[in-house]
Amino acid sequence: MEFQPVIPIWVGYDYREAAAYHTFQQSIIDRASRPVTFGALHGPMLDNFDGQQDGTNKFIYSRFLVPALQRYDGWAIFCDGDMVVEADIAALWDLREDDKAAMVVKHDYETKTFSKLKGTPIAAKNEHYPRKNWSSVIMWNCGHPKNKILTKDFVAEAGGKFLHRFEWLDDEDIGEIPQEWNHLVGEYPHLPSNLYHYTLGAPGFFHYHRDGDEWHKAFLRSIHMIGEDPESMVRRAKHYAII
Repeated sequence: MEFQPVIPIWVGYDYREAAAYHTFQQSIIDRASRPVTFGALHGPMLDNFDGQQDGTNKFIYSRFLVPALQRYDGWAIFCDGDMVVEADIAALWDLREDDKAAMVVKHDYETKTFSKLKGTPIAAKNEHYPRKNWSSVIMWNCGHPKNKILTKDFVAEAGGKFLHRFEWLDDEDIGEIPQEWNHLVGEYPHLPSNLYHYTLGAPGFFHYHRDGDEWHKAFLRSIHMIGEDPESMVRRAKHYAII
């Protein structure tokens, strides 16, 4: 019996929120029924591609490189790093529609909070724009002919409006994922969901620490060592590490 095909997952990495990246990965590993691979969208791994430009995080533009990174072949998932998954990622993977160039949760909302990452050195405005947060979870059909326009040079020059609104695609090229696969914490009423997106700020930041029981549980699992107390581990790390 052969193994099932690997699910490639590309995750936005920002060293200023490194714990969120690893917590997200842990939440997928905990529940995945199929093999997965993770790729970090991190500038030094991408020939120092400037994934931030005028955005808040370090991968605001590099998410659009996923088809190129996959050699324009097959499918792949992109997710922001400030999330946790509470279901089997294979259930999302099984929603692929081969006639679509990309699939997203088609949010239709206006933000209630006009600042994000409050109380941190990276606090920023939280502005409303059409198709906001569509690009925070993307199932990419990397081999779709219309995605071959997404070269490194093109993405570097295209601009945020064009990219985040998927303006190189016609509306019928964009498939729809159910909202429970990108629940916007702090923007939507809390409901049981498959994927929680802490779009205003990950619960690792003090200001948002009450917003995510699911996140805290996944974080603790990500630093688990059998028989060891996490607080003791952190104290030892702070004592011995040279930062």
